[in-house]
Amino acid sequence: MTQPIPPITLPPSENPLLEGEWLQKRLLLWLDTEFIPEIVNQKIAQRAAQIFMRQRMEGENDLGSLVIAIVIEMQAFDFSKSFYGEFAIANAVSDLLLESLGIDRCCGQ
Repeated sequence: MTQPIPPITLPPSENPLLEGEWLQKRLLLWLDTEFIPEIVNQKIAQRAAQIFMRQRMEGENDLGSLVIAIVIEMQAFDFSKSFYGEFAIANAVSDLLLESLGIDRCCGQ
């Protein structure tokens, strides 16, 4: 029988604004290097960071819940001028956060 993947919990946020700034910079770098730099990438990174910061200010520490919040709220974003969509952004945020925690995101490890 397979075992469920345990949840990943971020440490409580001491400074959500600083976390948001870090995420916005890292996500923008990822967006610009994954395909091509686009002006809309700045808006995408800014919006995802705003969602993340608000969730953290409200006390959300569960990575899965943060990812779902980003997917849901980014659905209202106009991605028509981008290669990306809400799922790609939420997954990128997850990967960046896992990397920052020193967790290997490959192969469920």
